[in-house]
Amino acid sequence: MTHRMWFLGLLGLFLVFAVVLGIAPLYRHDWMLENILTVLTVILLLSTSKAFPLSRLSYGLIFVFLTLHEIGSHYTYAEVPYDQWWQAAFGYSLNEALGFERNHFDRLVHFLYGLLLAYPVREMFIRVADVKGFWSYFLPLDLTMSTSMLYELVEWAVAEVFGGELGMAYLGTQGDVWDAHKDMALASAGALVAMGLTAGINVWLQRDFAREWNDSLRVKHTEPLGEDEIRRLLAENEGQHANR
Repeated sequence: MTHRMWFLGLLGLFLVFAVVLGIAPLYRHDWMLENILTVLTVILLLSTSKAFPLSRLSYGLIFVFLTLHEIGSHYTYAEVPYDQWWQAAFGYSLNEALGFERNHFDRLVHFLYGLLLAYPVREMFIRVADVKGFWSYFLPLDLTMSTSMLYELVEWAVAEVFGGELGMAYLGTQGDVWDAHKDMALASAGALVAMGLTAGINVWLQRDFAREWNDSLRVKHTEPLGEDEIRRLLAENEGQHANR
């Protein structure tokens, strides 16, 4: 199966799933807010699928994450009935067995945000910015952490703007004053696990892993940048103007 067919197949499955869950969500306005970024993501992936197709693995990981997000947006993350589903399947409460006092679906998805999306981000950095070695693992972790922080700021802004039940439904803190901090920590942990696994596989498969890692940390330009570099560039520009 080509990358194009794989992408279109996953896109079709996702759209069917999203439409079904969008027919009668628990809170329509919250569902609309939750899906703004989803729509933008799908548009971005569709518009770049020919010029910049991702690997089948990356598309698959993104598909899983977006599918879980659709479940969260259908019920709101604080009210996804995963414990009822677990009881129906296994006959006991998962929350009681693990000692959970809140709905932890949002915690799971924040962890999976890092675990599932760090690899596609790494692929993008390697193919666009040509990063290698240490930086090909650190930058996906760094971007995951920063975007997780930005999302928490967006949640805060939305809650402030809309307020009331809609704002609280979107924020989904469930009374935990450290909710944003825990969400960011879980996303970071997920990305760290993903990059650790990726590095472990590459250590096994890539013969020059250590050499590439060490080379990525080697200083390439010994001269400092900053005011000296600005002064040199200004002098060059003045010389060019003088020659004209």
